[in-house]
Amino acid sequence: MGDSRTDPLRVDFDRQIKLEFHGSTVTSDAGLLAYRELDDALELTTTAATGLHDTRTGQNKQHGLDALLRQSIYSRLAGYEDANDAERLSVDPAMRAVVGGRAKDRTAASTSEMARFETDTLGTRENLTHLSDASGRWIDRAHRHRTLTKLILDMDSSVSETYGRQQGSAYNGHFECTCYHPLFLFNQFGDVERVMLRRGNHASATFWRRVPMPVIDRYRGRDVPKFFRGDSAFALPKLFALLEREGFRYAIRLKSNAVLERKIARWMTRPVGRPSLKPKVFYHGFRYQAGSWDRARRGVVKIAWHAGELIPRVGFVVTNLKWRAKRVVRFYNQRGTAEQWIKEGKNAVTWTKLSCRRFQDNAARLQVFALAYNLANFLRQVVLPKPVRHWSLTTLREKLIKIGAKVVTHAKSVIFQLAEVAVPRTLFAAILTRIGRLRRAGDSG
Repeated sequence: MGDSRTDPLRVDFDRQIKLEFHGSTVTSDAGLLAYRELDDALELTTTAATGLHDTRTGQNKQHGLDALLRQSIYSRLAGYEDANDAERLSVDPAMRAVVGGRAKDRTAASTSEMARFETDTLGTRENLTHLSDASGRWIDRAHRHRTLTKLILDMDSSVSETYGRQQGSAYNGHFECTCYHPLFLFNQFGDVERVMLRRGNHASATFWRRVPMPVIDRYRGRDVPKFFRGDSAFALPKLFALLEREGFRYAIRLKSNAVLERKIARWMTRPVGRPSLKPKVFYHGFRYQAGSWDRARRGVVKIAWHAGELIPRVGFVVTNLKWRAKRVVRFYNQRGTAEQWIKEGKNAVTWTKLSCRRFQDNAARLQVFALAYNLANFLRQVVLPKPVRHWSLTTLREKLIKIGAKVVTHAKSVIFQLAEVAVPRTLFAAILTRIGRLRRAGDSG
């Protein structure tokens, strides 16, 4: 941060302009205060920190676990992907305010303290398990303030590129890079229900049971229709049996094979007449049983003839839904939103930036990234007024979080003088008002 006691800088094009740096009295992340208000209303960070095991043995503990966890989450929410920026953020007025406690009057945690917290503390097996469950507890709190008429779970894997000798990284032929291969499970609101970091050479469905099972357990008592979608990597007989036993309706992609092609041979005749510019699409249902399945299940196929193409585009889906074939395919295609949410996580909170050497440390950091993502998504889904609810998480970071402010400290108050640019006072006030309603609803409940 700059030192206001040094001489101001000047620019040659206009000598009347002076540049001064007041690191301790200005901030570029004043919008974090809105997220902190939502965090407090739903008691999110407090819930996540409760149950963490403190591995620190010294007597000189500057900050509590809740403050350190809050600093980890909020720094990533603001776009700072690791602990390297903690030294500067420790004196940032907005970061000190949202962290609270000792940080409010002095400084937040330093780079070394944050690094030890995110590795020595969060990287333990006990704390990593606790963090993995934290997203679900957060989502349960958010569900209290929105109507859950159905549950749709989308499971998908992603890629986190690695550099250097990072433990567990390996070359993945599908992504054509050295990476980790995390597995994500989203609900229909875009919340990360659960995420697990895996080694880079693991297949898409490796350890699949560890991700959906805790989520299924949480929702077992909810009397709402439940659905599951996944790509062809999750067309597993054990997964089918689990979903059927738990009352889930599913639509999962199937890879094409010779048996499936024979099943649809009678529908593969090219349409009569001159090909139109608009694709001709046909949907059909059939019964199919793979060699590893215990029984036959319903299959659905989409056959699309495109102008200028001799061979049609064919896609198969296995399902226990009783809808018409066209509706089943459309429902499956909506799983593309999960891929968009993964991209949002990469762009808005940069959750692919896992720079630790040890695998378990990177696994813990991925959980922190997921919590930061969920906090941002809660604000969008539950709080934002309708005119701006369509904003992406990246837009929210650039327009809402990145608000410049001058900080004036008085004996009894701290005033953040926010710049009124992308987010005017009326919009910020509406956000705080809506969070206030959540708080009152929680108190009355």
